[in-house]
Amino acid sequence: MISFIRTAGLAVILCAASLSGAAAEDAFYLGQWKITEVVKAPWAKSDAELDPAEMKSLVGQTITLKADAVAGPGSFPCKGPHYEVMEGGPEMLFQGMFGQMHDENASVDPQKLAEQAGFTGTHFRTVITGCEYAVDFSFGTVNDAAMFALNNALYTLKRE
Repeated sequence: MISFIRTAGLAVILCAASLSGAAAEDAFYLGQWKITEVVKAPWAKSDAELDPAEMKSLVGQTITLKADAVAGPGSFPCKGPHYEVMEGGPEMLFQGMFGQMHDENASVDPQKLAEQAGFTGTHFRTVITGCEYAVDFSFGTVNDAAMFALNNALYTLKRE
């Protein structure tokens, strides 16, 4: 039990250390992003966990990340976002879902899941908006493509 608490404490410290305020000069994520594709997330057990109408309605829509606002369809709009950039391995992607899948089944490889989702490399960045509608944007080695998870679906974004 003590070992678990120490491990959990270390994980919290490492996670906090990997967060950084997003200064304007490193705001690689700002701009217009078109939702180009959607697929079932690997943690979704069945198609019954998906919202096909939502998935169809979001593809083709644009999300704009500005320094002072997030614009987009549905619940995406947000005034005064507090952007943070988290960096780490594939286990942290999609609010830690790949890591959780590995924790539940050790044979699940977060790196392979990231590659199957379309990411390259082993180092990833997640942009947390700080908005009430808690959708994080995950980036791999390129700044012109990103992904986000919503209701058991993975959406691909391309910079416009």
